[in-house]
Amino acid sequence: MTSVAGFMAALDNLVVTTALPSIREDLGGALGDLEWTVSAYTLTFAVLLMFGAALGDRFGRRRLFMVGLTVFTGASAAAAMAPGIDSLIAARAVQGVGAAIMMPLTLTLLTAAVPAAKRGMAYGIWGAVNGLAVASGPLIGGSLTEHVSWHWIFWLNVPLGLAVLPLARLRLSESFGAGARLDFPGTLLASGGLFGIVYGLVRGPSDGWTGALVLTGLIAGAALLAGFVVHGTRAKNPMLPMRLFRSRAFAGINAASLLMFLGMFGSIFLLSQYMQGVLGYSPTEAGLRMLPWTGMPMLVAPVAGYLSDRVGGRPVVATGLFLQAAGLAYYASVVAADASYSSQLPALIISGIGMSLYFAPASNLVMSSVRPQEQGIASGANNALREVGGALGIAVMSSIFSAQGGYATAETFIDGLRPALVVGAFVVALAGIAALVVPSARRTAHAGTAEDPERALDAGPTAALETASPETAPPGVARLEAASR
Repeated sequence: MTSVAGFMAALDNLVVTTALPSIREDLGGALGDLEWTVSAYTLTFAVLLMFGAALGDRFGRRRLFMVGLTVFTGASAAAAMAPGIDSLIAARAVQGVGAAIMMPLTLTLLTAAVPAAKRGMAYGIWGAVNGLAVASGPLIGGSLTEHVSWHWIFWLNVPLGLAVLPLARLRLSESFGAGARLDFPGTLLASGGLFGIVYGLVRGPSDGWTGALVLTGLIAGAALLAGFVVHGTRAKNPMLPMRLFRSRAFAGINAASLLMFLGMFGSIFLLSQYMQGVLGYSPTEAGLRMLPWTGMPMLVAPVAGYLSDRVGGRPVVATGLFLQAAGLAYYASVVAADASYSSQLPALIISGIGMSLYFAPASNLVMSSVRPQEQGIASGANNALREVGGALGIAVMSSIFSAQGGYATAETFIDGLRPALVVGAFVVALAGIAALVVPSARRTAHAGTAEDPERALDAGPTAALETASPETAPPGVARLEAASR
């Protein structure tokens, strides 16, 4: 259930991109209006993820999950029936609100429902489904648009949402964040800061990086995020306690996630256009040819979850990120106006395996890097950073593409694509280095003792469970240990 809901939210990041020409033909609107059909969802999703996690901790994760799913499903139906471009943009924004509420709660609900010993495999399935959704959005959107209608990229969510709602009510247990409080100042600072940054990144390539609104968004967003950091350091009950970043595990995996999505989103965005605009494939044909990359999570991510249980998440995540970087670098070396599919295939396979090895263990590392009662906060922060990374990747790599090439001819497209892919490979390699900062499983297991529970918590709840007695364990840890038995 949580994987299906996560799939719906992740899918709508990119599913609309290949449908934009048909939407414009049907509903009209300028290019800027069409861009907002993508940006309205991305912006509301990114800026409200943290608030959605806090609401779930405060009022009940199952209850808010169902509220978010209801909002998302209703907004999807409204988008499918939109009579004009303005109403479509509004519906997409409401979709983002619903996704921001339900998405960060999928992992916390999954964690509560699965025994600790089996979470690696569960996270593997969750990672496979969500990874497939992120990468296959253009394929699904292109196929539905080409063979049915663009309306069905939104109608698809409706039966899925209606099927999951009663199952969530019957099968999921309610849970709360211990002592959860709504941090309105922190929420405003984080939401305003992320809105400004993401708005500036999305609009920069089209409006110019020196445009008044773009500069205002970036500068004001940075200032608000700086205020959010200060607030998280000094406030009594902040939405995101900055002390969490003292943990190498939490800081390292979040840095890796942001950089991974930066390199991956920007690359998929450009390569989808390369296959269609330069090589002449239809949207469906392009999506099918990318299946060695986009479909690989369904095969490898569950295995990655199993491996993370056996050898620890750090080596699996780092290996996946370095493979993803190698795949992008290989692709940069073979792109050409007349490149054969066989020459691209090794890059697609390497990238697919790398992405698959990242998703499931990364989720496990995020959730195990904090106390059980802070997992909602951790999930919201990680998902927000992924969204910001994706927006940053499209903006940065599109800027590199525009500076070095363009759409005039196939050769100028290649001139812009090749350096952009090199930058994408470099950024994902940096993500692999960030993943190596995460403590190893062996060190984590011995990081703390019953006499030093805070050190154990820095290593993650799993280590705390293994080393802290019920009397010295922090709130919720002893209860989680008893439940896992």
